[in-house]
Amino acid sequence: MIITDIKTFLLKEWRPMLFVIVETDAGITGIGEGGISNREHAADGMVQHLKSLLIGTDPATIEHHWQTMWRGGFHPSGQILSSAIAAIDIALWDIKGKALGTPVYNLLGGRTRDRVLTYCHLHGETPVDILAEARKKVAEGWKCLRFEPSYGSDLVMDGRRAVDRAVEEFRLLRAELGPGIELAFDAHTRLTPTEAALFCREVEPFRPMFIEDPLRSEFPEGYALLRQQTAVPLAAGEQFATKWMFRDLIERNLIDYARIDVCIAGGLTESRKITAMAETHMIDIAVHNPIGPVSTAACLHLNLASPNVLVQELPRRPGDSLGDLITTDQLWEDGWLTCEGRPGIGVEFHPEFLRNYPYSAEQMPILKRIDGSFANW
Repeated sequence: MIITDIKTFLLKEWRPMLFVIVETDAGITGIGEGGISNREHAADGMVQHLKSLLIGTDPATIEHHWQTMWRGGFHPSGQILSSAIAAIDIALWDIKGKALGTPVYNLLGGRTRDRVLTYCHLHGETPVDILAEARKKVAEGWKCLRFEPSYGSDLVMDGRRAVDRAVEEFRLLRAELGPGIELAFDAHTRLTPTEAALFCREVEPFRPMFIEDPLRSEFPEGYALLRQQTAVPLAAGEQFATKWMFRDLIERNLIDYARIDVCIAGGLTESRKITAMAETHMIDIAVHNPIGPVSTAACLHLNLASPNVLVQELPRRPGDSLGDLITTDQLWEDGWLTCEGRPGIGVEFHPEFLRNYPYSAEQMPILKRIDGSFANW
């Protein structure tokens, strides 16, 4: 069996997405997804560069292909390259599973668990709105809820007010929902180090599941200082491209949970190495999964086969996103995700429905501080 073509598909549903289809002369195809949101054209272009390295080769030599794609351009690159590699890599694992008639989690060592805990996103204009949304989600069966810092309709990010509001949200949610519901907070790199330290200390009494990305990813050294200032569990890594970017945070025990994005961090091949590295430091993974159902499938197979797993992000349940274009064997019930175990990653692509999701480019919000300076979204 050899690779005959690699095709890309740009589309937009609740957000822009990039899917990759790898075709073979045996009629077996694999599907993958790239994770660089709002930079899909760049990742698409990188896939076009990588195609020439793979067409005419055996799809089964996945590790060799990963090394070739990452190192074949001579200059080490970053998240655009790793996102393109991830999409292709996931598709290659999908092909191998289909060719062998087994789910990908069996190729990664087999199941270590029957199901994976998931969390949803909360949105609201006020703390009371967030609480009302939380009640609805808990009634649906969710056991873990995630929310993030607020900013104004004018796109002004007032860090101190955002901290005060988030603390109030924690107070309301914990008082209403009790200790049985987990609360995760994604600071989304919006806070300054001072704001992050203040916030983490103030929410300690409400026992957060974790505080994610309290600091910008460009300066992982900052987590060493934050560690000294708070006892809340810290999570980071969703913007990281490779095991080398994770290495310092893991080896110095600066985080409690590794936020691996399988569709950015080089696919399943690289993500399982990061997971193993984290295991050596008793760090669990909490995968970042904010895009489409192919990403959800890849994350699920990694989680089912890994011993050190906390939770999986799941903003859209199976069937809630691209239900006609992509069908899966995923099953969600009472906050838990599993799958039927079909060969590959359990996903089928129906391109005849692409017309329902015309692509249009989208720019993430550009936030600013009160003084007009740039603020991270």
